[in-house]
Amino acid sequence: MGSTFIFIGLLIFSAHLFAALFSKRRIPDVLLLMAIGIVIGPVLHWVTPESLSNIGAIFSSLTLLLILFDSGVDTSFDAIRRYWPGMVEITFLSLLLSVATTTILTHFYVGLDLEASMLLGSIVSGTAAAVVIPLVRQMKVSEKTGTVLVLESAVSGMLSIVVTLTMLDGYRRGSLTVGSMLGNVLASLVMSLLIGVVGGIVWAGLLDRIRKFKNSMFLTPAFLIVLYGIAEALDYSGAMAALAFGIVLGTIDYFNLSFLHKFGKMHMLPLSKAERSFFQELVFVFKTFFFVYIGICIPFNNTEALLYGLVITAALFAVRFALIFSVGHKNTLNDRLVVSMMIPKGLVAAVLASMPEQLNTTMGYEVVPGATLIKHITYSVIFCSIIITSLLVLVGSGKLIKDTPAGNYEEVYDYE
Repeated sequence: MGSTFIFIGLLIFSAHLFAALFSKRRIPDVLLLMAIGIVIGPVLHWVTPESLSNIGAIFSSLTLLLILFDSGVDTSFDAIRRYWPGMVEITFLSLLLSVATTTILTHFYVGLDLEASMLLGSIVSGTAAAVVIPLVRQMKVSEKTGTVLVLESAVSGMLSIVVTLTMLDGYRRGSLTVGSMLGNVLASLVMSLLIGVVGGIVWAGLLDRIRKFKNSMFLTPAFLIVLYGIAEALDYSGAMAALAFGIVLGTIDYFNLSFLHKFGKMHMLPLSKAERSFFQELVFVFKTFFFVYIGICIPFNNTEALLYGLVITAALFAVRFALIFSVGHKNTLNDRLVVSMMIPKGLVAAVLASMPEQLNTTMGYEVVPGATLIKHITYSVIFCSIIITSLLVLVGSGKLIKDTPAGNYEEVYDYE
C-alpha cells in the first residue's frame, strides 16, 4: 500500500514535469504518460487491465466527461455559431472515409467478413476528445481550429457510439436498416444536447444558492455526473450532454432568458474563476491517470493485431491528410497540418471494442465473427494513433506555434 501511494504521488509530480517539458521541448506529455503505463503494465506486469476491470471503465468515463465539460466552458458560443459548418463537413466526411478505409482493409487484408469489417470501421471512426483537447490547448492553436477540433471530437465520438450500437442491435435482431441507423443518430444528438442545455440553465439558476453551502465546490461536478448518467441511462450520449452543459455555463448570457425570472428570483450566473480553476485541476489529474491506463491496456502479446492496427492507422492518417488538403485549400498550411494530425482514438473506441465479444457471450454463440480480433485490433489502433499523433505534434508543433499565433483565425476553415 505504501509503494502504491508513493507511485501515485510521483506520477502527479511527473505529470507537471511532462507538461513543462512539452512547453519547452515539444515532447507531448501524452506520450510520456502512456510510456509509464506500458512499463508498469505489459513490460513489468505490476498492473493488468483485468485487475482494473470496471474501475478502469468508470474512471475513463469520468475523465471524458470532465474534459468535455471543461472544454465546453472555454468554448465561445460565437465561435460555435461561426465555425459549425466547417466542423460538420470535416466530421462527417472524415467519419465516412474512416469507416470505408477500415472496412476495405479489414475485409481484404485481415479477412473478416464485410459486416464485421464495417463494425470495426464504426468503432475506430471517432476521434478521442481526451487526447485531442489537451494537445490542442498545449499547442495554442487559433480559436477557429481549436473550436472545430473540440466539436469534432465530441460529435464524432457520439456518432461512433450510436452507429456501433445500432449495428450490434442489428446483429442481435438479424437485420439492420439505414433508416433506423439515421433515426438513432438524430435522436441521440438532439436529446443529448437538450439534456445538457436544460441542465446548464437549471444549474446556472441555482448557483447563487448553491454557493451558500459550505464546501460547495464539488457540487457542480456532482451535478455534471448526474446529467451524464441520465443521458447514458436513456441510451443517449453522455459526452454530448457534458459538452452542452459546459457550453451553457460558459456562455450563460445567451441563455439568460427573461421568462425564466417568472419562476422566482432566479439569477443566471456563470462559473466563478475559482470554480473554473478547480475544474482544470481535476481535469489535469484525471488526464494523467487516463493515459497511464491506456498504456496498461495495450495488447503487446498479440503481435498480429498490433501489425493490423498499425496498417489501419497509417491508412486512416493518409486519408485524413488527403481530405483536409482537398476541402481546406483556402486555409493556411499550418492549420491544415494541425487538423490532419488530430485523429487519435481513445476512450470511446476502447469501450466499444469489448461490446462485440460481450454480445457473443450474452447470446451464447458467435453472433459477431472475429469479435476478439476486433477488440485487439481496436486497442492496437488506439495505441498507434496516439503514438503517431504525439510524434507529429513533437515534430511540427514548434513551427505551428510560431507561424499560427493564437487569435489569428480569419483564414481557417472558410468553406463557404
